[in-house]
Formats: sequence, structure tokens, C-alpha cells
Amino acid sequence: MTIDDAPRDVLRGGPRELLRWVATGAAVSRADLSRLSGLSPSTVSQRVEALISQGLLEETGAGRSRGGRRPRQLAVPTGGAVVGAIDLGAHHARVGTLDLSGRVVQARTLPVRIEDGPEAVLGALLAEVTTLVGSDPVATAGGSAADALRGVGIGIPGPVQHATGRIVSPSRMPGWNGFDVAAFCTGQVDVPVIVDNDANLMALGAHRTAHSELDHAVYIKAGTGIGSGVISSGRLHRGAQGSAGDISHCRVVADPAPPCTCGNAGCLEAVASGAALVTALRGQGVAVSDLTGVIRLIDDGDRQATALARQAGRAVGEILAVVVNFFNPQVVAIGGRLADCEPLLASMRATLYERCLPLATQTLLIERVTAGQDVGITGAAHLVIDHVVAAA
Repeated sequence: MTIDDAPRDVLRGGPRELLRWVATGAAVSRADLSRLSGLSPSTVSQRVEALISQGLLEETGAGRSRGGRRPRQLAVPTGGAVVGAIDLGAHHARVGTLDLSGRVVQARTLPVRIEDGPEAVLGALLAEVTTLVGSDPVATAGGSAADALRGVGIGIPGPVQHATGRIVSPSRMPGWNGFDVAAFCTGQVDVPVIVDNDANLMALGAHRTAHSELDHAVYIKAGTGIGSGVISSGRLHRGAQGSAGDISHCRVVADPAPPCTCGNAGCLEAVASGAALVTALRGQGVAVSDLTGVIRLIDDGDRQATALARQAGRAVGEILAVVVNFFNPQVVAIGGRLADCEPLLASMRATLYERCLPLATQTLLIERVTAGQDVGITGAAHLVIDHVVAAA
């Protein structure tokens, strides 16, 4: 069992949770960690020493005495080790480096052409990660950029078989099907590379940032496409092959049912995604080239664009109502570029309340993802940090 697969009660006081408590300031000493975890001082000390030996924690001096020996204070190192993160989208990628607490050190957004193929796109983005590490004087103070980089997390806008890091039948990604992202990228940077679906990484980043105290959550990423990530018992739930949470090809009631890139008709992505809104507006004679133009029309109160956004919100709400009734999460949060589309969000919320059981929505939070544009790379970094901690 890996740390990523362990149930929440097993993780209580596990290395990842000890590291998180120190990173957030909830604990500054072994005694604090023992109190929070309920573990014996000797067990905590053993786990802390393992984290220190891996460079994931450090001792920073003596703290205030509470009647005995002054405790040695703990901290997450702020220099000398970073993780790289790539959040790949259909037209842009967010690339960054983060420290071992999950704090963004450097980040930038780059244009990409997904149709250029995996080797060209991923090669350029990995080179950017290496450049960011090398330009950070704190990270390279103790050695080279290669020594500072502990791993790279990558989010892909398509189905990913997490166990292998291989892409399986993606939409709108010509030349990517079957590509082994993990193997290719490991060969480029010679550090562990963890690959997952972009919606899963958004879910992980949003959950660790805003709702780490909750056990069950659903996060929707609504942009050019639509996806979702599921948090169950406090951890990312991927299912048997890694496709858990993929709501994009669930069928919704639509007349006529528009064709989807998967070959079926009436899929949620074909009805309610940003790409679907662009297509629908063009079909009505509105000159719009991309999702940015759609959002601009909605913000300006355009009647046709607003009506389509409301329809899209209802379609998303219908699918999510099934998810909420079945899974009973504590929070449903929507992120991505369409999250700021108020007509869509209002329609989605109304449909959820209409279609869900009262018990399922009694305490349900329905909100926007508030973590900002770095939520994806934050999730990618935590994926790597969890892997490094598990190895420790």
C-alpha cells in the first residue's frame, strides 16, 4: 500500500500529515506532532528523523521551554529543494516550481500547440522547468539545478492511466494516444515524474488549499473541456484505471443531441463545455473565435450567449445531481475559465437543489474554486511531495 492509496485513518500521523502540520504552522516541534497525531513521542521522533534524513524537514533551533528541556523546532526547508509542476491545457500551460511545503516559488504561463505532439510540447515545458530551477538562487545555493529538483508533476487534459503514466484515447489531442508521458519525461529530467489528469490535479490543489479538513468533495474543471476530480476519505480517488470523475462523456438530455469528439452524441462536453458554447454560437451566426470571446459576450449581457450559458449550467447540474446523490460529498466546487460565468453557475446550483435529495444538499457547499491560476501546479506539486514523502 502506498501513502497515496492508504485510507485516511491509516494516514493519521503518517509522514505526509506530519509534514503538512509543520508546513502549515500547526506544529513546530515533535511534542506538537505527538499531541496532534496521538502517537507516542518515540514513533513521532522516528518519523521526523526519516523526514529530516530525506531533506523534507529541518531543525531550526530551540523553542520556548514549557518546564523541561527546550524543544528543537522543526520547519520545512525553504531552499535547496524544489519540485517542478506543469498544468497543460488545450492552448496554454502553467509551469512552476514549488517548495516542499507546496508554496509557489516561480510560475509562468506559456502558449502551447497541443497538435505539435507530445515530444515537442513536453520537451519544451520540461526545459522551462529546468530554466526556472536554475534561475532560483535559493534553490541552487547548495548545488546544481539537477540536485535541487526532487521531481516533476504533470497534469494532462485527457484520460491518464495513472499507474503507468500513459494517455488513453484523449479528445482534441492528435498524436497523444498511448503516449507514455512518465517514461518520456523521466528520460528528460532524471527525477521521478508523476502524471495525472488535469482535473484531478485541480481537485487535489483546491482541496489541500481550501478544504483539507473535509473528507468528501467533488471539483469540476470547466473550460474548453469539462472534467472533475473526486476526493474520498481525504484522498484523491482515481478508481480502477484512473478514470474516476470523468463526467465529460456522460449523456445529458439534449435535442438535437450534438456529436461529441468521442463518437457519441449528447455528451456533457458536447453540450456544456467552452468548445461547445463556441460551436453553438457560431451555429447561430455569432462571430466568436474562442472561449474568451464567449465569456466577453456573456459579461456584456448578450442574449444568445447568456441563454446558452444557462443551458450549459443546467446540463452540468443534471450530471452533478447524480454524482451528489450517489456520492454525498461535503462540497462541490467549480473551477476553470467558466467558473466565473455567473449565469452558468447560478443555473448549475439551482438544478442541483432541484434534482438532489434534501439530505444530500442539507449541508452541501456549492462554490467556486478560489485557489487561483496556480491551483493545477499546486496539485501537481503535492502529488510529487506525497511521492517523495512515501519514499522517505
